[in-house]
Amino acid sequence: MKQTQNNGNLFALLPLAVFIFTFLGSGILLNDFYALPSSIAVILGIITAFILFQGTSDEKVSSLIAGCGDSKIITMCLIYLLAGAFAAVSTSMGGVDAVVNLGIENINSSYFPLGIFLIAAFLSTATGTSVGSIVALGPIAISLADKSGASLPLIGGSLLGGAMFGDNLSMISDTTIAATQSLECKMKDKFKVNLFIALPAALLTIVVLLFLGYGEGQLKVVAEEYELIAIVPYVLVIVLALIGINVFYTLFIGILSAGLIGFISNDFTLLTFSKTIYQGFTSMTDIFLLSMLTGGLAALVEKAGGITYLLHQIKKRIKTKKSAQMGIGALVGLVNVAIANNTVSIVVTGGIAKEINDDYELNPKKTATILDIFSCIFQGLLPYGAQVLLIISFSKGLLAWSDLLLNAWYYLFLFLVTLLAIYSNFWDRIIMKYSK
Repeated sequence: MKQTQNNGNLFALLPLAVFIFTFLGSGILLNDFYALPSSIAVILGIITAFILFQGTSDEKVSSLIAGCGDSKIITMCLIYLLAGAFAAVSTSMGGVDAVVNLGIENINSSYFPLGIFLIAAFLSTATGTSVGSIVALGPIAISLADKSGASLPLIGGSLLGGAMFGDNLSMISDTTIAATQSLECKMKDKFKVNLFIALPAALLTIVVLLFLGYGEGQLKVVAEEYELIAIVPYVLVIVLALIGINVFYTLFIGILSAGLIGFISNDFTLLTFSKTIYQGFTSMTDIFLLSMLTGGLAALVEKAGGITYLLHQIKKRIKTKKSAQMGIGALVGLVNVAIANNTVSIVVTGGIAKEINDDYELNPKKTATILDIFSCIFQGLLPYGAQVLLIISFSKGLLAWSDLLLNAWYYLFLFLVTLLAIYSNFWDRIIMKYSK
């Protein structure tokens, strides 16, 4: 395949299209977007690149390995492993149960939707996963909503919004890891910018839920027994990350502190602690392989001129720094619609976002925030996204996608505040001033 000197090569994007549409097509045909492992879809894209692209086999293999072994990709993958280990160890020693029951214990049934939003927001921020938060809290929220008489659609929307709050904001979230590594900025810097967008959206959501949820429930919610000390590792990780401790040290200290509490409470022996860490590693196998293989595919596509072509087409439509930011958001959102995975969408589009960021002299931490926010907004609203499917399945058919969509107040406010951060010079100055 030949590429034009300046504008790249449209056909070099074909392997990337094979990956995306294989994943999308299998999801539609099988009525399950998670039936075909995404890493297999990436391999099909890589095979297409090897067949279509010019060059010797050795050259193609070298490009693939260089892409898979890129320092940003490997750093990202190692952080995934440590984040998985922390999540596994802290969950096994009772951390998730402690967070859920601490929240339930202090919920007044009149503010049940608000309580669910706040618990889910803290849990997802502490663990870095929206899916994990929904799995932990979903059955409890749906069951107690049924018993208390509170609005099930409102509680479902509150759970969805709260879970995605932390998925987008948490410094150990895979989306944050992918966005900051792609834009080469520090996690704490991205967190500060992100907080000035996510926090106003969360406060507006709290006001709405106070108004809509008041008086909904009539049942006193009884929490199960828990140990307050089990929450300490989550708080420790958040604090260490905020003060700027390297993410590797932060997660390592989090794992050790959770393990120590587990030893004290007899939840762990040295052997079970080791096995739990390993289980955490293996829980990240999919995203580890996917990130690495996607990096390799991107390197092949870039060498053939596909990335250059895509950048050229996007830049033709960009006139200002504001439109550049919106272009990045739209790009990652559209890719997410196709593959229904916000982390992979960031990995796929991260290199393009970095080039646009540099060419238009944008702020990397704000660009990383926009990349993360748009991927999470699109992911959370997809009827075939994992988060929506989980909540609907927990409701046993009592909730429809439209119920969640109409009650996902946090998504609406997050989108509006993000637009304000992009298009309002005044708001942008405030964000950049106080996020230094």
